[in-house]
Amino acid sequence: MAYEDEIIVSWVELHRDARYLARVLLEKGPWKGIIAVTRGGLVPAALIARELDLRLIDTVCVTSYDAAQSGGPAQTQGEVKVLKPSIAEAGGEGWLLVDDLVDTGRTAQVVRNLLPRAHFATLYAKPAGRPVVDTCVKVFKQTKWIHFPWDIDYQFATPIKDGGRVVPGPTPEVS
Repeated sequence: MAYEDEIIVSWVELHRDARYLARVLLEKGPWKGIIAVTRGGLVPAALIARELDLRLIDTVCVTSYDAAQSGGPAQTQGEVKVLKPSIAEAGGEGWLLVDDLVDTGRTAQVVRNLLPRAHFATLYAKPAGRPVVDTCVKVFKQTKWIHFPWDIDYQFATPIKDGGRVVPGPTPEVS
């Protein structure tokens, strides 16, 4: 798919949207806990868990993007693979399933099939994936590439594991 444009979601915007989502979800609860869809759902799940005072947090680990040679929008969707299922029983009843974005819906549908009774909430959705989730904050055009704060360093940052630039840590404070 060709992307017509892109957007950079800042930490401030993401935090604001996660708090808004938490407020909406509070009215739909109570919740047993949160299941974060890794990796993108980890940060929103942590923010929502804080706002809803949920301590039971699990993950469902999936992958669907093939690594890009140059990073960014060049990534392509590959086969959806479940790397680790959730511990939630009863099809996820009473659980929040949280992700950052539902794009085509392919990955979301696999997760939805694993946990059909969980409430699936995401910060952002695109039209093709929106029907798979129960609650989302914003819907973006299908042709918009979304850069999340953890993916950028004023431009796309290659993960360190894949040869990206290593940022020096803070200088230890001397007493």
